[in-house]
Amino acid sequence: MANIPIWPGSSSFHPGDTPFGFYDNDPTFEKDADKVCTFVTRRLGYPLVEIELQAINIYAAFEEAVTVYGNELYAYKIRENYLTLEGAPSSIDIEESIITPNLGRIIDYSEQYGAEAGTGGNVPWRKMAVPLTSSVQDYNLDNLAAQNGFSQSNDIQIMRVFYEAPPASALMASSYDGFGFGLGGSVAAGIDGVGGLGGMGYGGGYLMMPLNYDMQIIQQIELNDMVRISNYSFEMHNNVLRVFPVPGSGGNTGNGVLYTASDGSIRSGSGVGNMWVEFMLKSDRSSASIVEASDKIKFVSGVPYKNPTYKEINSVGRSWIFEYTLAICKEVLGYVRGKYETIPIPNAEITLNQGDLIASATKDKEALLASLRAFFDETSREKLLERRTMESNFVMEELDRVPRVIYIG
Repeated sequence: MANIPIWPGSSSFHPGDTPFGFYDNDPTFEKDADKVCTFVTRRLGYPLVEIELQAINIYAAFEEAVTVYGNELYAYKIRENYLTLEGAPSSIDIEESIITPNLGRIIDYSEQYGAEAGTGGNVPWRKMAVPLTSSVQDYNLDNLAAQNGFSQSNDIQIMRVFYEAPPASALMASSYDGFGFGLGGSVAAGIDGVGGLGGMGYGGGYLMMPLNYDMQIIQQIELNDMVRISNYSFEMHNNVLRVFPVPGSGGNTGNGVLYTASDGSIRSGSGVGNMWVEFMLKSDRSSASIVEASDKIKFVSGVPYKNPTYKEINSVGRSWIFEYTLAICKEVLGYVRGKYETIPIPNAEITLNQGDLIASATKDKEALLASLRAFFDETSREKLLERRTMESNFVMEELDRVPRVIYIG
């Protein structure tokens, strides 16, 4: 033990005495460094016992404690605000900024659900016609997509299949029967003779009719489509569309039937018509999910926090740092004394307390970290709002107990 340096009783800090020099040029850190040496050595028993530490050991522990405190603080800040920080410019001076939460990233995340539901999102729904052929029941949509310019194999994901008949309101407004008022029997498949409404459309004339007449016409067209024109059903297996009933059977063709031609126009005649599919390209979804962000915050470790400024840490934070410095020094002292488990003396030997020091240091460090994290959690935005809600509820309950004044006038 005679060769191990003993604490001399005083110290004098100079820039460069810490391993990394993170805070050496901070006047407050320089002033506190020697005070921490006195605090640590006295807590370890000096001058009643010799302390096998030097000032540089305590300075290093002090620097480590400040850095650990900053890491815990910034980890908490990142957890609280990462949804806001992700995608922000990586060049921002985040330590001098107040971060206000916003819904930007939440909206970005929700777009994927909007895309799947067809209510928005960042992946477009595409649409193509499936020309129905008489007596053909199965249609390969991958092949059809390739014919429409989507050449990648198995790149389409079908979202919706439907038979698109023209809306009743469009038929009512655009169907002609010569120069009259529309909805002649040839186009509307027999509406003219039902209820006497055949001549009450809006062809080339501008006859003002009561609104209830329009509603009756629309209802009659829809009923006619339901009864006289067969609606298709379908099933889908591996992007192969099977149509029921078989096109060309059961009244799906014939004169007077409205159908959608391959050019998208509405025609009347003997055509079978189109089914329509809406779909997404898997490649569109992949490209929408990956955004180039070379100068953006992309992950937690990319948030541009630096080491804390020691002089800006308040007394509560510094008190924690002093205690954590003591725990580190206690651990180092245990390792030093562990080099000599016993010291021989005349007719006996002394057993050193290195095991107790290391165990106590480990326990102290864990307790200090747990208390710091609990403190940060209690000051989180969620906890603060919960407490504010509880306070408001308590105030309302107290106010409810106050008798209300009865005014007599």
